Amino acid sequence: MGKLAITGGKPVRRKPFAPWPVYTGEEMQALGRVLRSRNWGGYPFPNQVANTFARKFARLHGAKYGLAVANGTVAIQIALRAAGLRPGDEVIVPAYTWEGTVAPIMLLNAVPVFVDVDPDTYCLDAKLIEQAITPRTRALLPVHLAMRFADMDEITQLARKHGLAVIEDCAHAHGGRWRNKGAGATGDLGAFSFQSSKLMTAGEGGAVITSNLEFYERTQTYANCGRASQTDKFGHRFVGHNYRITEFQAAILDVQLKRLEKQAKVRRANMAYLERRLQGTPGLGFLKRDPRLTRVAAYQYVFKYLPEHFDGASRAEFLGALEMEGIPCDGLFYEPVYRSSLFPIDPQDYPALSWGRKEPLDLRGSYHCPVSERAAYVEAVWLPHHIFLGSRRDMDDIADAILKVCEHIDEVRGLKHPAIVQKSMSRAERPRVERRQY
Repeated sequence: MGKLAITGGKPVRRKPFAPWPVYTGEEMQALGRVLRSRNWGGYPFPNQVANTFARKFARLHGAKYGLAVANGTVAIQIALRAAGLRPGDEVIVPAYTWEGTVAPIMLLNAVPVFVDVDPDTYCLDAKLIEQAITPRTRALLPVHLAMRFADMDEITQLARKHGLAVIEDCAHAHGGRWRNKGAGATGDLGAFSFQSSKLMTAGEGGAVITSNLEFYERTQTYANCGRASQTDKFGHRFVGHNYRITEFQAAILDVQLKRLEKQAKVRRANMAYLERRLQGTPGLGFLKRDPRLTRVAAYQYVFKYLPEHFDGASRAEFLGALEMEGIPCDGLFYEPVYRSSLFPIDPQDYPALSWGRKEPLDLRGSYHCPVSERAAYVEAVWLPHHIFLGSRRDMDDIADAILKVCEHIDEVRGLKHPAIVQKSMSRAERPRVERRQY
């Protein structure tokens, strides 16, 4: 019998962490008001509760206009369409992100161009962008990942230099600020998600924010079946879709918005305490905070497990042991999109991959982004944000478990335990019953 729980020892923690999502009677009352109103859907657009929430959300982030939509993926698609993306255009994206960042580009028959991420932040490496720009490049799509922001100063400077649009993927960044300006408000448009794991949620849902009235009008037309926007100053007409949010979702989000900052303060304080406890531990590394990131949006807490300091014990072995100690964790949270099993690309389905080329562009075989690949398959450890809504004692349990596994890592080297096998699987391979609620 070993010291670690995975080898028969006593786990650090048996008590579950605080559940997610958080709700109170306020959400129930808000849902009841919508129910009794019999006005439930996204039409008449943008409807009442959804419009009120979108305005508040945009104002929180320093943008003039906001539109609540069906989910975060279509929020990116709407933003790209509003920025004028055309078939065949190229969009520069970080390789290390969720596939839903890239899918909207494909669905608009445009072409993603993958660029590696910065090892200090895991966000799009601004130093590598310019060499990826071609005459076809139309937009930059930085992703603010986990608890860090892409370098928006450098990105906006490059965009101005080359006449490109900037769409910020802010799915992790609700309430975050760069130079005291809200996420999504530095670029031309910002796209947010309210999916179940996000910092505020209605199960599904999304939002687009902008301070450009023409872009705002386009977002409305595209999301509302091609109908004219509310102001219709620019008179754009094109085929749209039904990407509207319901009043039920908007009612929940309107309540959740009220507690966003209070929850964020708790998360930030707890993450800072955990990091202080772990600092100096051989074999663990930490993402750097840029001083221009003036308010952290504390989504998942991410640190680095460096297997070379543990005589080659793999991250999957570390994570399997940590999970058995009672700490929810993940490693293959994201993969480089071009290698992901959730990104099967057949050029016949996406004609732009063949235009002007002797052979169709091979998105899966043309890229090698070493920082993204190391993060995905070797070193990144993700802890879910909801466990940071707890007490200082909860943080001590997390730190104690991590330090315990580091101290006794020899016990799991080469161990074929189901928890370790599971941690080595891609998200597409993991059994359905394993899907977590966070």
